[in-house]
Amino acid sequence: MLIPIILIIIGLTILIIGGELVVRGSASIAKKLGVKPIVIGLTVVAFGTSAPELVVNIFSALRGTPDIAIGNVVGSNIANILLILGICALIRPLKVSIGTVWKEVPLALLAVILILFLGNDAFTDGMNFNLLSRTDGFALIAFFIIFLYYTFGISKVENKGSEEIAKYSWTISILLTLLGFAGLVLGGKLLIDNAIILATIAGMSEALIGLTIVAIGTSLPELVTSLIAVRHGHDDIAIGNIVGSNIFNIFWILGLTATLLPLPFNPAVNLDIAINIFATLLLFIFMFIHSRHKLNRWQGGLMLLSYIAYIIYLIYRG
Repeated sequence: MLIPIILIIIGLTILIIGGELVVRGSASIAKKLGVKPIVIGLTVVAFGTSAPELVVNIFSALRGTPDIAIGNVVGSNIANILLILGICALIRPLKVSIGTVWKEVPLALLAVILILFLGNDAFTDGMNFNLLSRTDGFALIAFFIIFLYYTFGISKVENKGSEEIAKYSWTISILLTLLGFAGLVLGGKLLIDNAIILATIAGMSEALIGLTIVAIGTSLPELVTSLIAVRHGHDDIAIGNIVGSNIFNIFWILGLTATLLPLPFNPAVNLDIAINIFATLLLFIFMFIHSRHKLNRWQGGLMLLSYIAYIIYLIYRG
């Protein structure tokens, strides 16, 4: 059992490094081509930080382990809010913009509710199966395109700034990008192959592996980004990164995965989706309790305790 665990850790490490290299290399190429920094941030960087989840999901679908693919997305979304935002709020209370409260958080809530309805065909359509079909995938991607359009519109209206993009030579930029993609493929394969082995040896379900080890591992880029943002006092980046990632995970990653290969939907994951809905609603409600549009330390502590309780429940559920 030790070897698969070590290989999973190595796979996660390679995934994170690969995603970072893709972001740095492709952002440098975009910068050299004269693309605006805000556009780079909304496209290249956003896609790059979501690359680990995307690669894991594609490998999971191709390997015939849809529970890991769906569990990865749902588990990552839960970890993003309860674990990562919980930790960030404990470090320092976070002020949340009005746009995030009234538009982006509700959109993240809509995304997870859509999965609940799209995945449960037996309940919603009276079918004898549950499936995230290609049609469902196209619908999710359509929502993702609308989200991108909204994000670009907000960036123009608010005229948001962007951090300086590092620019390398063409050779280094291309090499970084290629190495990054190679790392994503290698890391994703290592992670999924050994997660399946670990699940078999330990008698753990694929869904549990996806909701815990894989989900937390692929959320590490968001954790690092948010912690750095909090340290520098960029509250909007810290929270926007998490909420935006949750929208990205469902509309883009799960949508693209279902489009490439329809995913059988395990009704057991409905409870986890309910936890995702609870976490998103909790974040929204917290915006109007105690300090308006602010996530306080006690709220962050409560979110973190909720996540610990959820993990204990998952282990007990097996």
